Amino acid sequence: MKYLLFCLCFFIAGFRMTIAQQTISGSFMHDGKLRTYSFYVPASYNASKPAPLLINLHGYTSDGIQQALNSGFMPIADTAGFIIAHPDGTKDFLGNRFWNYKILGVSVDDVGFLERLCDTISAKFNINQNRIYAAGMSNGGYMSYYLACTSDRFAAVGSVTGSMPTVLYDCNQSYGTPVIEMHGTADPTVPYDGNLTSKPIEDVVKYWVQKNKCNPVPTINEVSDIDKTDDATATHFVYTGGTDGHAVEFFKINNGGHTWPGSAFDSPLAGNTCRDFNAAKEIWRFFSQFEKNKGTAVYDRYGANCLSFYPNPATDFLIFKNTELLSSVIQISDVSGRIVSTILKQNTSAVADISTLQPGIYFIKAESHEKVSIQKLVVVK
Repeated sequence: MKYLLFCLCFFIAGFRMTIAQQTISGSFMHDGKLRTYSFYVPASYNASKPAPLLINLHGYTSDGIQQALNSGFMPIADTAGFIIAHPDGTKDFLGNRFWNYKILGVSVDDVGFLERLCDTISAKFNINQNRIYAAGMSNGGYMSYYLACTSDRFAAVGSVTGSMPTVLYDCNQSYGTPVIEMHGTADPTVPYDGNLTSKPIEDVVKYWVQKNKCNPVPTINEVSDIDKTDDATATHFVYTGGTDGHAVEFFKINNGGHTWPGSAFDSPLAGNTCRDFNAAKEIWRFFSQFEKNKGTAVYDRYGANCLSFYPNPATDFLIFKNTELLSSVIQISDVSGRIVSTILKQNTSAVADISTLQPGIYFIKAESHEKVSIQKLVVVK
C-alpha cells in the first residue's frame, strides 16, 4: 500500500510539473471577488496566427485543475493549436466551487467573469475572436448553455452530463448557437429524464435543434462498441441544416453514468464511464467546424454601421469615418474596463492618436443620445 501511494504521489507530482511548464495561472478581481484561473498554451501556438480558445468548465465541487485532468483536451490542443482555459468557480456556503447559471438567490456574475477571462487571455495571446468556445461537465455544462443564451462571444458550446433548468432563464438571443450534448441514460446526478430542477436531456436537445432551425430528423449512428468491459454503449444523433450552417449533435450514452466519456478516471458512485469514444476529441471535432461571423463588433444596439474605424489591428492612430454617431464622445477602455483615452468627435471623420497604448485588446465605446456601439480594437507594436 505504501508503495502504491508513493507511485501515485510521484505520478501526480510529475504530471503537475508537466502542466506547470506549459500552463499559466492568474487571478483578477471581478465584481468584488478574486477570481482564479489557469490556461494551457500548446507548443504549437504561433503568435502570428490567431488561435482558437476553449473555456473548459468544471462541475460542482470540482475545480479547473481537476477538469483539466479529467477531460483530456491538452493532447488535442497540442496538435490542433488551440488554447484551453481552466477557470475556477466561486465557493458556496459549503465550500464547494460552482457556476451560477442564474441559480435562484445567487448573484455571482460568472458570465462577466468568463467574458473578461477571454479578454485577459486575448490581451496576452493572439486569439481568434470568432473561434471562442465553451464546454463543461455537469454544472459546467449548465453554465455552457447559459453562456450560449446570454453572451455573444461563443461560436459553439458543449455539455457533458449537464442540462438546462426547468425554470428557463431568458434565452432571447436572436440567433442560435451550435451545441453538442453527451449524457448517460443511467446518470444518478443529472437524470436523463429530468427532475424538478432539470429538463429532460432529449428536451434540451430539441430546444437547441429548434433554436438553430436544424432539420428535426437526425442522422443516427451507433458508436462502435470497442470496449466490451465498460457496460455502456453510445448512439450518435446529428441534426444539420441549421441557420448559417449550424448543427446540433447528441451522444446518448446507453447505461452511462455521470462521467466524462473516454476519461481514465473511474468513480463507482457516478456510474459507468463509456470508453467507446473520447468526449474531448468529439467536442473539438464539432467545435472546429464553427466560427462566428467575422467582424470587430462586440455590441451594437443600432446596427453594425454605427461606428466605423480603421485600421484594426492598429499601431499609432485610428481613423473614424462614416458613422451615425456624428457628435459623440468616443472612449477607449482596456480589458479591465479602465478608460485609457477619450475622443470628442464632432465631424464625419476624426483621427485618434493611440501611440501611447500598450499592445493588447481594447474596447471602443461611442454613445450619442440613445445610440450605443462597443467594438473591439487590437493594438500591436
